[in-house]
Amino acid sequence: MKKRALLSVSDKSGLVEFATGLEKLGYELVSTGGTLKALKEAGLSAISITEVTKFDEILDGRVKTLHPFVHAGLLAKRDDASHQKQLEEREINPIDVVVVNLYPFKQTIEKEDVTEEDAIENIDIGGPTMLRSAAKNFQDVTVVVDPADYGPVIEALTEGNPTSDFRKKLAAKVFRHTANYDAIIANYFVSITGEKDPENYSITFEKVQTLRYGENPHQEAAFYKEPIVKGASLANAKQLHGKELSYNNIQDANAALEIVLEFSEPAAVAVKHMNPCGVGIGESISKAYAKAYDADPVSIFGGIVALNREVDEATANQLKDIFLEIVIAPSFSAKALAVLTQRKNIRLLETPIDHATNKDKKVVSVLGGLLVQDRDYGAVTEEDIAVATDRKPDEQELAELLFAWKVVKHVKSNAIVVAKTDQTLGVGAGQMNRVGAAKIAFEQAGEKARGAVLASDAFFPMADTVEAAAEAGIKAIIQPGGSIRDQESIDACNKHGIAMVFTGMRHFKH
Repeated sequence: MKKRALLSVSDKSGLVEFATGLEKLGYELVSTGGTLKALKEAGLSAISITEVTKFDEILDGRVKTLHPFVHAGLLAKRDDASHQKQLEEREINPIDVVVVNLYPFKQTIEKEDVTEEDAIENIDIGGPTMLRSAAKNFQDVTVVVDPADYGPVIEALTEGNPTSDFRKKLAAKVFRHTANYDAIIANYFVSITGEKDPENYSITFEKVQTLRYGENPHQEAAFYKEPIVKGASLANAKQLHGKELSYNNIQDANAALEIVLEFSEPAAVAVKHMNPCGVGIGESISKAYAKAYDADPVSIFGGIVALNREVDEATANQLKDIFLEIVIAPSFSAKALAVLTQRKNIRLLETPIDHATNKDKKVVSVLGGLLVQDRDYGAVTEEDIAVATDRKPDEQELAELLFAWKVVKHVKSNAIVVAKTDQTLGVGAGQMNRVGAAKIAFEQAGEKARGAVLASDAFFPMADTVEAAAEAGIKAIIQPGGSIRDQESIDACNKHGIAMVFTGMRHFKH
């Protein structure tokens, strides 16, 4: 009986060359729709799936391969006499090679003007069914879902019957592919139906690269991206210069990117170990970076810098003066690139500096499970805050408080940020008690803390942080409020003439 290959693909790259190879190896080519047309136009002797099923395509092509003559040919065990007898009785030919890739559902829903009807019509039914049937019977059927495998498959078929291990690897890729496809569809339906916490949380990611190692050299690691990524993202970033990113580089760069997204004015953020060590805003990106650098010229060394404006030559000349791991920006001028690419070890990344259009989820692994929550896009404005003390902050203090609040949101809790004049002065991060975090921030700020403002990611359960702030010379405080002991902090602020405002929103970051 003649060997038979079934080909039905949306992505036709490499198709004709692959099919030509199959035909030379003596395979009868069976195909559908546009694939059949492409094969015939290339001069190949392909037959229509309707010649196999003896049943015309119906329902606008929704039903064409969902037929026993197709799936029996795929699922029949070649070493099972009963299976072979049933095929012979029904005059069903086995199918030995299956080449299928699916309707472009992801590409469809990525379109800005996509309608629900268009999305649904691009849900492939027959393709995944054929793939799963063929993959289940990998001992007897060679199944191909990725054009990158065309060459190795032709080579294996030319050398003889592909090994079971080779077919098993192809089948494994199929099940990963269909799982990815189904997860994208599932998430689309979660989105259009407004489900908040579905009973099953389906996530899928696509590999960007294998990393040299994880946080430490003894840990293996890889970088994956969401299938559909829009807006600011390391997964979207174009690397213009420098060596490959590491696991820790990606973590730190993501932290810098999330912070710089808080600002609409020219802003520069320096990050070390996922905490900001310096943040500045200014009239130009050059002035903003100067403030971020001056905030902590020691910690910035070997750090990551994110900027929300194009890097010009002036800023590039500032950036090149110290060792930086990464600079992230929406773009780099030609003159800036000429300056920065002289530094061999600096990595330059270009990515859009705007929020993703979707309000995505944050997923954290724990032993045996996942924690899933909305990303913290919470923000406050002047209208949202309530003055809790006798003294109200003046206009400049209020602007400084709101600036510090944007930064403290991204500092590991317990978190304290001291700031003044559009620049951080001291950051206390990740301490076991809040007054400890404050003392670290005050020590870093030094005398600059006098007349500065303070932001806390959570409320003060005791007045000790206020007392420490008063001793450091802090003039105004912003914090969530909401403690049953708020009055103690309010009284302490009133005693020292400190203005304090409540946001009604906390920003724990663990």
